[in-house]
Amino acid sequence: MLHLIATPDQIAQVLAASRRQAGLTQAEAAARIGVSQSRISAFETDAAALTLAQLLALCGVYGLQLQLLDKSQTLPGPTPLIEW
Repeated sequence: MLHLIATPDQIAQVLAASRRQAGLTQAEAAARIGVSQSRISAFETDAAALTLAQLLALCGVYGLQLQLLDKSQTLPGPTPLIEW
């Protein structure tokens, strides 16, 4: 699924949903990237606190791939899209 993100709150929602979809608790996700459970909780409510390294680590743990697309480009093919 493709998520177009424009705000930290949207990243937080995607991270929380992706963690649950991966079947992980906050504590399990935290252990995999070397942070505390409370830090995962903070990411899921205020993603502005995330570092790029932490975001990429969480993407890896949750089976996500981070991609950047120039806004002027059209999206390829019929892709399921969630736009905020």
